[in-house]
Amino acid sequence: MTLKQKIYHHYLRLISDKVNALQQVLADLKESGANETKSTAGDKHETALAMLQIEQANTRAQLKELLDQKAVLEKINPLLSPSVVVNGSLIKTSHGWLYLSTALGKAMVENITVTALSPQSPLGIKLMGLSVSGVAEINNNRYIIESIS
Repeated sequence: MTLKQKIYHHYLRLISDKVNALQQVLADLKESGANETKSTAGDKHETALAMLQIEQANTRAQLKELLDQKAVLEKINPLLSPSVVVNGSLIKTSHGWLYLSTALGKAMVENITVTALSPQSPLGIKLMGLSVSGVAEINNNRYIIESIS
């Protein structure tokens, strides 16, 4: 398995784990809500129920965002190795490794620190379409592309 495939699978597993955790939180909140409806403590009961509903809405929003990110990641073919930067490219730059996919932050894979960033991010936009030796400049930092896979 190539480094790019390992990175792809790492981020896919990371998102899947987060999705599973949020689904469990929603299930727990639903159970708590069911228990709250059995209570008849007046204003205190109404407040607790309202707080549970707010928490459920926030958790659903987080879950939707993660599922959207997972869908973007699943559209990437980690076996492709284009000569220019496209969505799904693993890019070695003068500032480290970047994985153009979706904004998932930093990860350590095979003792290499990789930052997953979105093609819509300011740096992602500047990198798109560049080839080896291409330069993207942002915030007075020059990112020189050393390799693309």
